[in-house]
Amino acid sequence: MRTIAVIARKGGSGKTTVAVHLAIAAHLRGFGALLADADPQRSSSDVLKGRRAPGPDVQETCGARLYSLQMSAVRSGVDALVIDTAAGAEDELAHAIVLADLSLLVIRPTFLDFAAAIRTVDVIRRLRRPGMIVLNQAPPSREGVEPPAVKKAQEALRLMRVPVAPVILRARAAYQSALECGCSAEEIDRDGAASAEVAELWGFVERFAFGKTDHRQELRA
Repeated sequence: MRTIAVIARKGGSGKTTVAVHLAIAAHLRGFGALLADADPQRSSSDVLKGRRAPGPDVQETCGARLYSLQMSAVRSGVDALVIDTAAGAEDELAHAIVLADLSLLVIRPTFLDFAAAIRTVDVIRRLRRPGMIVLNQAPPSREGVEPPAVKKAQEALRLMRVPVAPVILRARAAYQSALECGCSAEEIDRDGAASAEVAELWGFVERFAFGKTDHRQELRA
């Protein structure tokens, strides 16, 4: 089993949207998926409880109970455990980071998101665990040209020397429309841009977490 922690110190980053989409992506590809909702707001649980089609299991939990949940998931034959963490609580984040094969730090291309991300990156480095940033809710590019906000974000990430996921998730209505019916953008807009972004992000996560190549050392740098 592999564990993916989706983390963010700042609320409103779209962390839950990413966690739900990854859990459903795993399910759609035949993995036994479990979404651990460790966020006290229980947004992930609310989304998946409204799902009509078969999908990933969801279980409400907290940081201190994640290890027991992880062990139970292993015994139950779960393939992919996705953790939706609590925003802002360093202790809660640390529980998930320690257990994860990969932590995805979700941020928007804003100054406040980057300021919060710096502190979270420090936690990942102190714990010596693999992690990387996912840039989310970014304005769409136009004719291949990135908006100024995205260019500034990319430059800031280069200066931070933080690993970055190779796909940018854009600000698209399909993400929220999907959550309203307990679905993924891959299900409601199969040929759309949001669907392609999710597929690309999951493809990277799957290659890293489930593949034979060990990228962990480079992501701890």
